[in-house]
Amino acid sequence: MSLNNKPTQKLFYKISEVAEIFDINISAVRFWEKEFDILKPKKNKKGNRLFTHKDIENIKIIHYLLKEQGFTVEGAKKKLKENKLDTIDNVQIINHLKEIKRFLSKLKEEL
Repeated sequence: MSLNNKPTQKLFYKISEVAEIFDINISAVRFWEKEFDILKPKKNKKGNRLFTHKDIENIKIIHYLLKEQGFTVEGAKKKLKENKLDTIDNVQIINHLKEIKRFLSKLKEEL
């Protein structure tokens, strides 16, 4: 993820930007939107999807479950339904650990 866990202060992201942030296909974003009821992008007059910061945070969780933890779509839906808060906490902890690892790697290179 090239987002560094904190999106810039944009109000809305186009579907192509979301796909680029998470290094996934646009079709995957559309599919996830249909499958996961926590994704509710706005649509403009042309019908283009506009993703909010909350949508980005929810995609992070979905991405984590599907791509990093290897859940199936059905398994991820079940996990979110049963225990969304624990899943969010796990994603945040892992993201913080990744930030620490990047920092330590950079520090090691500088020594």
